[in-house]
Amino acid sequence: MRENARVTPEFKDHKDHKDDYQELVDEISELLGAPATLENRDFELIAFGAYDSEGDLDASALDPVRTRSILTRRSTAAVRTWFEGFGITRATGPVRIPPTPEAGVYRGRVCLPVRHRGVVLGYVWLLDDDPGPTDQQLSAAMEVTARIGALLADEAQHGADLSRELRAALTAERGWQGDQALAALRTALGPRGEGTHTVVCVAPWPSADPDDAPSVRTVPHATALCTVPWGTNGQSLAILVRLRSPEVRTPAQAAASRLLKEGAVQAAAGIGAPRSGLADLAATWQEASAAARAALAEPRLGPVAEWAHIGPYRLLTSLPPEAAQDPAITQLLSPAQHELARTAEVYLDCAGQAGRTAAELGIHRQTLYYRLSRVEQLTGLDLDDGEDRLLLHMALKGARL
Repeated sequence: MRENARVTPEFKDHKDHKDDYQELVDEISELLGAPATLENRDFELIAFGAYDSEGDLDASALDPVRTRSILTRRSTAAVRTWFEGFGITRATGPVRIPPTPEAGVYRGRVCLPVRHRGVVLGYVWLLDDDPGPTDQQLSAAMEVTARIGALLADEAQHGADLSRELRAALTAERGWQGDQALAALRTALGPRGEGTHTVVCVAPWPSADPDDAPSVRTVPHATALCTVPWGTNGQSLAILVRLRSPEVRTPAQAAASRLLKEGAVQAAAGIGAPRSGLADLAATWQEASAAARAALAEPRLGPVAEWAHIGPYRLLTSLPPEAAQDPAITQLLSPAQHELARTAEVYLDCAGQAGRTAAELGIHRQTLYYRLSRVEQLTGLDLDDGEDRLLLHMALKGARL
């Protein structure tokens, strides 16, 4: 039975070497007479080759580790650590790894490290049969891995260039500097800069290194990624995502969810409104950043929040931080008055309905009325006055930001 060769779907929108990778992996499979897989140095699947079999595949042919790698396009951290324990990160030639059933590795492996200028960029894997490939065959296969290494290095450099151009376009001042940065990004993207786009913001991003962004290939649907300053000392991650239509935001949501799994525990993600082309890229980024801030401030909006769905936070996030610090609520926001502040916010969220508020807080109505009177005393605001209630509500929401 002949299985069709496959390339991971993340490649289809990228200017990369997907066909070259597949051809080279198939070339290795033919040289060694065994199915080969190509992974990057983070153990994320790039391509896997075809194989011939005279019957149904069983667990001995596709053990749990190999099956998971193909189906999920990546290996777990534990599997990575286990394989790296055999010295594959330092090896310059084939490494044989014995079967270890208790680790889910039912069949031995041969690992061909993919290097370029002394740096390991990935690995080619194949199952080690008895008899396995000869030294001559492995030597020929290593020559092919050198070609793969050159392609991976070229792609990594292209990704780094895109990161710099995207960061410049998102952080440049308005005017000629912004126009120049946007033109450079369009040139770098080529045809991928056309069509409908949105931007995803993941914040805070755990790395302090401004150049420490994931590879485009590891993030589904991403066109370009970069880190952008966040707050006073932190970083956020920006992801440019091309959409098939403004109505279908699934690619952006998938990219955000994937990165949240790998980023900071307390991170959130925001998605800007889709737009045609890149002319309004800065505005889309501001929306994505605002949505991420809203999701961090209001957990019910997250962990992935869209600009269109964050309600009053669309207005609040556009205000300077000091605007939310209204003197009327200074005392109410002190740690000692936390319960009163929460009571006031829930009451206003419930449109001033005492029954709903008491049920939400799990307190008696008389307790609610007492707390609300204390809120009025501390703030000097009249909760029967619409404008006073609006001020208090917005100030409490703004304080979260």
